[in-house]
Amino acid sequence: MTASGRGPRERMVFSAAQLIRRDGVEATGMRDVAAHAGAPRGSLQHYFPGGKEQLVGEALQWAGRYAADRVARFLRGMERPTPSGLFTAMVRQWTDEYEASGFAAGCPVAAATVDCAESSETTRKAAADAFAAWTRPVAAALVGMGVPEPRSEPLATVMISSLEGAILIARAECDVRALTTVARELGPLLDAAAPGARSAARRITGG
Repeated sequence: MTASGRGPRERMVFSAAQLIRRDGVEATGMRDVAAHAGAPRGSLQHYFPGGKEQLVGEALQWAGRYAADRVARFLRGMERPTPSGLFTAMVRQWTDEYEASGFAAGCPVAAATVDCAESSETTRKAAADAFAAWTRPVAAALVGMGVPEPRSEPLATVMISSLEGAILIARAECDVRALTTVARELGPLLDAAAPGARSAARRITGG
């Protein structure tokens, strides 16, 4: 994740997402976002007249687009895509981060949902839209691998919800155990939904 080469508005959206994934919505102040982004404090009102709620909503939109773009990137890197291979790649993004940088940050969409689902309908809706923006390309990828269309969205939901839960456990334990476990245990189930799919052996699963 990087904000280099972007204007102040884009940098502030990016910074908001990074601070939310580390500290949550409530602990992320507008001034913190401006400082993190290296943007003038006065630009907050200029770019985000709707205040913090608008900024949080745009940060969640960014997170949904980022997750969707990563799905496309993972697929491009696979010689023979399989459902288990895609899920392994999704998991590896997090195990690589945690092994390199520690367990300080999680998913900004999940963090915003925990903080604001009850108190802000706008933020709840933005979080739901972000998850949908992530689910759609995962489901489309599964169809492309031979998963019947009626099962593609349910399985995409299983993949994303399993990953989100494993991220939470990994941060609590300061260990990637939960992430490697869901990749290993869900792989055969996912491949079984795609006729002819060959389970991908990956370093992350020990396979």
